[in-house]
Amino acid sequence: MANFNKVILAGNLTRDPELRYTPKGMAVVKMGMAINRTWKSESGESKEEVTFVDVDAWGRQAEVIAQYFRKGRPILIEGRLKLDTWEDKNTHQKVSKLKVVLESFSFIDTKGAEGAANPAASPSAAPAGEAARRPAAPPKPAAAQPDGEPQPEEDDVPF
Repeated sequence: MANFNKVILAGNLTRDPELRYTPKGMAVVKMGMAINRTWKSESGESKEEVTFVDVDAWGRQAEVIAQYFRKGRPILIEGRLKLDTWEDKNTHQKVSKLKVVLESFSFIDTKGAEGAANPAASPSAAPAGEAARRPAAPPKPAAAQPDGEPQPEEDDVPF
């Protein structure tokens, strides 16, 4: 039997991303998204429904999200569903929550909220293969990150 676990969502952040680091130094960001759906009922009345989704991002993508995104900013994500289960400390009952683990994301708006740089300049933010669809740009010198680590340059993909 084949299995497939893929989620693609576009919505707005419901809160500022919360960036933390694991004891081994891996970045993890937790964020919430609101996805709006509007439709017309049989009577012609306009209806709206909002779905709230929790999303976890890891590694460099988590750091980029924490740097450029704030509450209310639109984002497009691709990821997979994950069911977390645990025991409630007070009631000792089993609790579960379905969330999305981010695999890639894209900036939706190009306004550059809070001085955000060109989103195309962040190769780790683009979904796989998106860099190949972008028009070729002249190479940029490697810029130093705040932690002193040079930012990787984009490769020109010949296909």
